[in-house]
Order: sequence, then structure tokens, then C-alpha cells
Amino acid sequence: MLTADLARSRTRNGTVQPLFIDVGDPQYRETAAELIQIFEDHIGEPKGELEETIDQLTIADTDYKIVQGLAKLLKDECEFETVAAAEPQDIRQLLFQKSNKTYPIVRQPTLGEDTQKLEVYSTVADKLGISLEECYRGMYADLDDNKRLVQFGHRVSDGHEDSAKTSTTTQLTGDSEESYAEDAITVDWLLTRYNLALAQAVLYDATRMQIRVWDSFGTVFSYVKLFGLMHRIYPIDGAGNRIADTDAADGYEAILDGPASLFSKSRKYGIRMANFLPALPLCDRWEMEAEILGDEATGNTVAFDLDHTDDLSSHYSSQGDFDSDVERTLAQKWERANTDWELVREDDVLDLGAEVMIPDFAVEHPDGRRAILEVVGLWTPEYLDDRLTKIREADADNLLLAVSERLDCSSEDFEGMDDRVLWFKSGIHVYDVVELADEHATEMS
Repeated sequence: MLTADLARSRTRNGTVQPLFIDVGDPQYRETAAELIQIFEDHIGEPKGELEETIDQLTIADTDYKIVQGLAKLLKDECEFETVAAAEPQDIRQLLFQKSNKTYPIVRQPTLGEDTQKLEVYSTVADKLGISLEECYRGMYADLDDNKRLVQFGHRVSDGHEDSAKTSTTTQLTGDSEESYAEDAITVDWLLTRYNLALAQAVLYDATRMQIRVWDSFGTVFSYVKLFGLMHRIYPIDGAGNRIADTDAADGYEAILDGPASLFSKSRKYGIRMANFLPALPLCDRWEMEAEILGDEATGNTVAFDLDHTDDLSSHYSSQGDFDSDVERTLAQKWERANTDWELVREDDVLDLGAEVMIPDFAVEHPDGRRAILEVVGLWTPEYLDDRLTKIREADADNLLLAVSERLDCSSEDFEGMDDRVLWFKSGIHVYDVVELADEHATEMS
């Protein structure tokens, strides 16, 4: 994503709007093509040289923020590594030990210039079994500017193996890695990604977000959970109005609590909110309304609205992954467990009256019994109390709750359902879930 200093937006009449660029503009397309070529040309080269070339392009282009912003997104697709024939720290230590009685080694030696300095380098190089040039280049190879660009997107430098990551892009601030579609880095990809990043940057100071979606519910709400966003979900009709009957719902509305309202304007949580945004363009029809902190001193907010007509594109996968490492690990353990109970990803909604809930898993038995499992994540005491009240009112006797002991809550908070609560420290044990499911599962209708 973009850093705050590279964000571009305009606030007017109580609303804030990102300064989107025209993806079809020849000037922007030319700049994007030049930047992509620069990165491709610098595969295998030092990061410092890449930065210098980008700065030269920036000087020649009047749109400083745009050029630097595009470059930032391309850097997110890069992997830089220390490339040296020996550990730079070992080279430095031996060089300094050898030259300690004479003078520090500060520049490249040559035979005609300084034979004593050459002798120091040669001795160390021979001891490490590397060449004189490798000794000199490797001395400070671990400095940031000297690290080599070894991977750009799916292209790797000669002699470097593909890291086979899920993505080379900026990772999540939570416990799970982001899931990306397999997109090549092209001019269109970069410019559309830039517009999306501008919108994301506005959300860093969001205090509240309201979204409405009319398709791809499972995918969208999977990303809501993936980023640890507290939420309330309501059924809506085709016009976006809330309705009482879940069976008659055309879509769903979700209220997402933002960083400023919950964690004293924690930028870390704000990044999670911004990271969620790309999930919305996976829908054919969607709307988003957010309140953005405009003045920290007064607490005044401005409005930020987006919808499917803004033509934003997503780089996320439409196939929802597990919402956390806890869930992923549980599923992996379940595959190895010896039990007749089956753990399946849940995509049905649980009617909580005026709201709905999409649990994490269903636990099903071949005899027709079924329980549902919700992993309690980043929930504040107020949010937890509200959710538990609605769960009690829904009278879902087969709903099991897996609760982390790290949360600020106790068994007293789960009065009336404490027999269906599974407390865990670092991970959920399969047979603990099986035991609860066997006791509380109900017949599938």
C-alpha cells in the first residue's frame, strides 16, 4: 500500500475523495511503463542503484507523488536480499582484525595505489576462500542500499530460486498471509492498483465503515474476519434497506468498527481496515460509506463513499482462505485426526434476530448431527457482550465458541453457555471440539 506521505485526496464540503488518475491517460501509461522497465532492468542489481534511477525519473516528471507512489507499489512486489560470497559480518570482522594495527579499510585497493591495503584484502579473501573482488563487494553487502533485487513479481534474478511465496506483496498485519490473484505486472495492473491504493490510504483514519454487498457474501465476510475486523451483519433488500427476514434477503449490510473508535486511533488497525477494501471489488455490486477522522483535536469526521461504479479492481483472490492461523492449523490437524466428525467451512448465515452471523466452521457427523463453531477473535469487551446477548436470544444450542485465553474476558461473560465454550491458548485441539460437538450437536434439518 501507499505510505501516508504519498496519499492524494481532496476534502471539500465535509467529504473526502481520493484523487484518482485516468488509467487511459497516455502520460500516466508512459510513466508506468518506464517504471516497470526500470525494475525489470535492475533485477540482480543493488537497491541503491534502483532508487537512484527512480529518483531521476521523478525529477523529470512533475507529478512527484504519482511517480513515487507507483514506484512504492512496485517495490511491494520486490524481494531484496544480501548477495555475497561470504557473510558480510565475517568479512568485516576479519578485515578489521587484520588492519587494526595499521589503519581502517575504507576504499577499494589497487596494486598501484596501496599494496599494504591490497595485502589486507588478499589475506582475508584467501582465508575465506573467495576472490579479491568478492571480498571487497561483500564487505558491506548487507547494507540496505547494497542488497540485490532478486525477485520482481514472478521474475527472479539468475542463480536465485523463486521463493514460492503466496505473494511478494506487503503482508497482513494479522496472523495470516494475504491471498492474491495471479496477476502479471502490467501497465493496466499498476495504474488500477494505484487507484485502489489511493482509496486504501484514506481509510487509515477510518472510525466507522458501512458496507452493503449483493453477491459474493462468503468471500467478502471471509476477508472481514481475515483482517480481524469487528462487525455486525444485517440482511437487506435489493434497495439496501434492512429487513427482518433472512430468507428474503437480497444482500447483507455490515457495520465495521474502525481504529479510531476502538483503539485510540491505532494506525495498525487502520491498515487492517484499508487492507480489507480490495475485497469489495470482488463483488459485482457493492457500496461503502466510511467516516474518516478529519481533525484529531476536535474529533470531527468527514465522509468517504465508494461503490462499484468507481471502477476499482481487486488484486485479491475470490476464493476465501482461512480467516486466521488458528483456523488453518485446526483444519490441518483435523485432516490427520481419527474421528468420524467432519470439519467443513461454514457459509450459511446464523439468524440472530435483527442481525446475522456467519460462523467459521460446521462440525458434522455421518449420523446427521451438526454443530457450528465460531472462533472468537479480536473482540472488545463491549462487542463481546453485545454478540453474546444476541447469541443467547437466538437460542442456538448447537453453537460452540472457541475463545482465546489472551482475550480480556472470563467464564462469567459466557453465563448460560459456558458449557459450550472451549478455551485455548495457542491452538485449538481437535478432540476438544469433537467432545463438545458430540454433546451439543443437533440433527440437521
